Amino acid sequence: MRSIDLSVVNWRKSSYSNSDGGACVEVSDDFATVVPVRDSKVSHGQVLVFPVGGWTSFVSAIRDGQLSD
Repeated sequence: MRSIDLSVVNWRKSSYSNSDGGACVEVSDDFATVVPVRDSKVSHGQVLVFPVGGWTSFVSAIRDGQLSD
């Protein structure tokens, strides 16, 4: 896998993140084939990178309630 430059990524907070700053996930839509994901409270921490298809399936499963308690 080739490396990607995350120093210039535009991050957006998940619409499901709460307003008090906790449980915040940020994602980037800057890449055509992958979706970088990070914890907004640790902005210089590790980033997980998912293939677009895998990320789309994950988000769809959450929306459909397939991953609820």
